[in-house]
Amino acid sequence: MWGRVRKACARFFGAFRSEPDTGGDRRTHNLFEAAAVYVSACAEDDQDQIDEATGWVSPEALSFGVSELACRAVIALAQERDESPQTVARSLLGLPAA
Repeated sequence: MWGRVRKACARFFGAFRSEPDTGGDRRTHNLFEAAAVYVSACAEDDQDQIDEATGWVSPEALSFGVSELACRAVIALAQERDESPQTVARSLLGLPAA
């Protein structure tokens, strides 16, 4: 039974990784690393890094990672500014206060 549980968990977590390309980079990247590289590359308008990060994990995993990164960033900024996360998120998006 534990073998089946282990295999199911391995398949689940394996979905968040992509196979390393044959370009010599044998290291696999996790979804949070891919999200961090993707978001910072978008901020710097670096299309090469964007393309590289999108190849590291599945699109679904990248989307989840970017969402998690956004949540953590808003929480950190809210704590730093002593404001609510909603106020900070609306401010970052240029929306009027609710």
